[in-house]
Amino acid sequence: MDDQLSYAYAVVRPVPSLERDALHGLRGVADAPVALVHRGEVAAAVSPVSGSDFSEDALKAHLEDLDWLESVARAHHLVVETLGAYTTVLPLRLATVYLDDDRVGDMLGEREPSLGALLDRLADHVEWGVKVYADTTGTAPPSPDPPAEEPDPGRAYLRRRRHQRRAREDAWSSAAEAVRRVEDQVAGIAVAHARHRPQQGPLAAGSGENVANDAYLVPRRRAEEFQDRALHAADGLDGVRVEVTGPWVPYSFAEAPAPGAPEGARQR
Repeated sequence: MDDQLSYAYAVVRPVPSLERDALHGLRGVADAPVALVHRGEVAAAVSPVSGSDFSEDALKAHLEDLDWLESVARAHHLVVETLGAYTTVLPLRLATVYLDDDRVGDMLGEREPSLGALLDRLADHVEWGVKVYADTTGTAPPSPDPPAEEPDPGRAYLRRRRHQRRAREDAWSSAAEAVRRVEDQVAGIAVAHARHRPQQGPLAAGSGENVANDAYLVPRRRAEEFQDRALHAADGLDGVRVEVTGPWVPYSFAEAPAPGAPEGARQR
């Protein structure tokens, strides 16, 4: 039989409704049940998983299996979001695996003061995502017609290229202004701000080029106000789209309990 490991999803403030309601029937990674490991005033949500899939070597092999990774990610985030509906959650990185529940408890015991302080900071706060997109094609005015007497196709080509370049520059300038406006509008609401790398390729949904991909930590009671201000911050700017998503468990403002440990490493 494979060695059994402990997969950790998050550190939480334990409340009675977690084990009574949230964890009842909840299945996590590999369709495993979810339980809590307690130490003092904090706890970690964990599942038993097989060493054949979650040892360091197995995880490295699975990095090429996108379907497997997607399945693990979906289960991981489902557990975290379920916990977040009941209590304050400190999400852990995907594929955070320990040798056993005792090692999870050791980590909690060693870091209980700092984990407790971070949970206090995140209590009654949610994360909102704000993405700003520059539309470099859809809103550009039509290129001026070349003079009738201009027979040179090369000159006409250069004219079109200059026009396209100006349109792109204008769109990026408007997007930069939109980012500034968003930051100004939500400055008095958000208590923290994290910048992420703009998304490209398949990750960049919708039209336009993603020029800003930010996260904000917002008091839960001001969530609607934040959303309204962020959505309308760029009103009147052509060639710009602002996308606001959330509220989420504050992934961007959580610190892993083992700084510097590689993702998926077994903690010893």
